[in-house]
Amino acid sequence: MRIALFGYGKMGKMIEGIAMKRGHEIKARIDMGNLEDIDFREIDIAIDFSVPEAAVTNIEKALENDVPVVSGTTGWLDQYSHIVKRCNELEGAFLYASNFSLGVNIFFALNEFLAQKMAPLKQYEVSIEEIHHTEKQDAPSGTAITIAEGILENSDYTHWKLGNAREGEIPITSKRIGDYAGTHTVDYDSSIDQIRIQHTAHSRQGFAEGAVIAAEWLLGKKGVFSMQDVLNLG
Repeated sequence: MRIALFGYGKMGKMIEGIAMKRGHEIKARIDMGNLEDIDFREIDIAIDFSVPEAAVTNIEKALENDVPVVSGTTGWLDQYSHIVKRCNELEGAFLYASNFSLGVNIFFALNEFLAQKMAPLKQYEVSIEEIHHTEKQDAPSGTAITIAEGILENSDYTHWKLGNAREGEIPITSKRIGDYAGTHTVDYDSSIDQIRIQHTAHSRQGFAEGAVIAAEWLLGKKGVFSMQDVLNLG
């Protein structure tokens, strides 16, 4: 594949290394604002790990040039429905994930299964904690939001809330410590016991590898997809 990288920070560079090891070619590296320099005719797929302020423009520009897009940028999802609409209008291909780690996506499925089983047990209260490195800009993490949404869809909870939550809301605690790659914990607490599931990333390599695998899977397809589709977890 001939890849355009939107965002050339730590993740972009890691994706570049993994993609090249898997036999792919990096045709463009876009850090900030020079989309006009890309000849999209030379691009098979774009991978976006930029910043929230640039993501929508990056994605839309690629779709308008008939280039499929894999995006892992978080913090822009208030415009997700617009991108889905544009992708469908243009008959393009788009895949978004808050986290591309294969293990995290198994964790998402486990989280939803557990939420279904816990829903009738009203004596348990659920909470989410996420820990990331100090350079992470958004809070809560996109991964934590995906976890919360998985619980909302399978329980009587109505919203999630960063910090202290009211009845019916899932509290999310966000911590920024050192160079953490990412830890996400879901707790169900009662006065008698606690049930906990947790995913801990040992490095960011899993995120980058998953993004390249997703790009390989998306090539040649049309529509809007997720890592659930890539891993056949639906």
